[in-house]
Amino acid sequence: MGKSIIETLKSDIQIVLERDPASRNAMEVIFCYPGFHAMVFHRIGNWLWRHQLCLIGRFVSHLGRFLTGIEIHPAAKIGNGFFVDHGMGVVIGETTEIGDNCTIYHGVTLGGFSRKKEKRHPTIGNNVIIGAGAKVLGPIIIADNCKVGSGSVVLDDVPKNSTVTGVPGRIVYRGSDKKSADAEYNWQSSPDPVAQAIKCLLDKIPQMEKEIQELRDQLP
Repeated sequence: MGKSIIETLKSDIQIVLERDPASRNAMEVIFCYPGFHAMVFHRIGNWLWRHQLCLIGRFVSHLGRFLTGIEIHPAAKIGNGFFVDHGMGVVIGETTEIGDNCTIYHGVTLGGFSRKKEKRHPTIGNNVIIGAGAKVLGPIIIADNCKVGSGSVVLDDVPKNSTVTGVPGRIVYRGSDKKSADAEYNWQSSPDPVAQAIKCLLDKIPQMEKEIQELRDQLP
């Protein structure tokens, strides 16, 4: 049996209180959190969409976008425990699927680039965190327990327990499970894979110059 409306609202409020240290009480969440408001609009719009009232569902979605700055297509499938922090500029496309206990920040796009009427938006697993300004594009899968760094552009599937950063997004860490990943990896110091590759090349230059000079010295 599904949750009642009151139980769902209480759950959404509790999620905000647990994940945002700036939140103080339930009244503040109800009146001042656009992520909470966006989910209320989405639940209404999604219900209307699933009951073939698509135009009204789209209008409710548009109204939610106007009031919150967060655009969620009413057909998008979103699991329990979803939290949008700040939220301005978030776009979630029609065929997006989001699992349970996910968090996304402002400026995130879960979008597509196909014009065909098909699955063209991402599938997000459970316990996924997507940083501010990240773009996850196409019918790709971001598996459970993943983290997407701020400003990243992800165009390929990401396996479980991974961290992705960069443009285009590259896997910079892969853990065996969620608990060990959180314990073993310092998420605040995620390396830039491109910068690491350039550093490796720069480190080799002195040795290459030395070898070239030795070859020159051997010439008659």
